[in-house]
Amino acid sequence: MSAFVDIGALEDVPVQGARVVRTAQGCIAVFRTLDDRVFALEDRCPHKGGPLSEGMVHGDRVTCPLHAWAFDMNTGQAQGADEGAVRTYPVRVRNGRILISAELMARRAA
Repeated sequence: MSAFVDIGALEDVPVQGARVVRTAQGCIAVFRTLDDRVFALEDRCPHKGGPLSEGMVHGDRVTCPLHAWAFDMNTGQAQGADEGAVRTYPVRVRNGRILISAELMARRAA
């Protein structure tokens, strides 16, 4: 079982919104749904590089603000006719705190 790091309170992320966490692996968008589920995805749309953290959250999907590609936040897969995917990351909520995989906080290998 991998270790997790506390990155903030659930209330720090707006409902149906996101916050960006800078990690050794790059920027990660941490999303909160209407029913307080939390997802962590790569913050870069594979289509045109749009910041998914600025996209619209609807259910367990997020839509890129640049060209409206929608991604399933469970799998990272683009929905509909769009092809592509973004990386997802292990995240959980415990006692009102958001925890993300400690591997993301590790330094990149040289």
